[in-house]
Amino acid sequence: MKKYREILFILFYTLLLLANDASAQDMQRAKQTVADLCSPQMYGRGYLANGDKIAAKYIANRLEKAGAKKFNDSYFQNFSLNINTFPDKVQLEIDGKKLDLGAEFIVSPISTSGSGSGQAYFLDSLIFTENVEARQAFLKEDLTNRIIIFNGKDYPKIADLPTSLVRKFYEAKAFISIENKLTMSLANTQLSKPTFSVLESKLPSNAKKIKFALEAKLVENYITQNVIGYWEGTAKADSFIVFTAHYDHLGGIGKKIYFAGANDNASGIALLLELLEYYKQNRPTYSVAFLFFGAEEAGLLGSKFYTENPLFPLSQIKFLINLDLVGTGIEGITIVNATVFSQEFSILEQINQEKNLFSQVRKRGKAANSDHYFFTEKGVKSFFIYTLGGIQAYHDIYDKAEALPLSHYENLFQLLTVFVERFAFK
Repeated sequence: MKKYREILFILFYTLLLLANDASAQDMQRAKQTVADLCSPQMYGRGYLANGDKIAAKYIANRLEKAGAKKFNDSYFQNFSLNINTFPDKVQLEIDGKKLDLGAEFIVSPISTSGSGSGQAYFLDSLIFTENVEARQAFLKEDLTNRIIIFNGKDYPKIADLPTSLVRKFYEAKAFISIENKLTMSLANTQLSKPTFSVLESKLPSNAKKIKFALEAKLVENYITQNVIGYWEGTAKADSFIVFTAHYDHLGGIGKKIYFAGANDNASGIALLLELLEYYKQNRPTYSVAFLFFGAEEAGLLGSKFYTENPLFPLSQIKFLINLDLVGTGIEGITIVNATVFSQEFSILEQINQEKNLFSQVRKRGKAANSDHYFFTEKGVKSFFIYTLGGIQAYHDIYDKAEALPLSHYENLFQLLTVFVERFAFK
């Protein structure tokens, strides 16, 4: 009878572990989360059609359903920003051929509104080399009815030109940069005349006439939000392990084209929500907080605001892990701040070697490239982890849920949970 009870206990314990493991990382649920966040209803989780607010409410609902605790009686932390948007008409036509928005051209984030037509003017790149003849020839041109076309790699150099050349440049009606890949971004201001990026293959070298129309709207003091929840630790509730990821993306251009942002960063949000479920069942010694940041794409604004207005003292954070672009992994992962926090990095390396999770774990130093940055600057130990290999879609219309492999998602989940376990008891 005793042996029978022991067998039943072992069977029950095994089933309990399996149940906890199943509730911890549900790949079908993770894929559905990515699909939900990339849906047309969220319109790129940006600042048109309330995409950011719909996404934030979705995350808050998941926190509420799980029963996560709140700071200050709310999952939301509101803040404001200025953001340049393109809510309606966006058209570009070259020699009578209309280009496809998103696939063949996009808009510079600092563009102002404008419409009209003009003759193509291909900028001589020699003006960036202090070539006197090229610069004098440019200053003599009548650009009032011209569209200046230049190589995209030269765009940053324009501001460094002598004032007379910059003023001449801005006499043109609009600008076009030639690009090998279309990569969208956001801006908090309007600084340029209508400016478009066009794929090199879609802009003939002998282009003559260009027609354009662009509606830009600078929205000031737009209210957006961070979303925050936590589980209380079993023994050291006033100390925190913190997981972060940004939920916002680039939104849309006009009324039809939006940037879904599957890898960037629906993948990170889905993983945070899976960690939320795991720590509901497996409470660690420390409390675990989940910070879903807004306005990362607009300049790390959500995380900056949080570090200036923390909901609990930053000194109580034992370690922070930021996840961004974590939907692949066939070529390994990169750890930003690995060279800064070498002791913690060695724990990750050891776990990876023991469990053979990733082909490589690359070291990287400090970088202001995601939401960990302002925490690091305020003395919080933190890593930023992103995966390598797989799809190359980034800040374009091709970063879609159906294209995201999530190939090493479960491996990253295991790496993180084992790290927290070992870090708590090291």
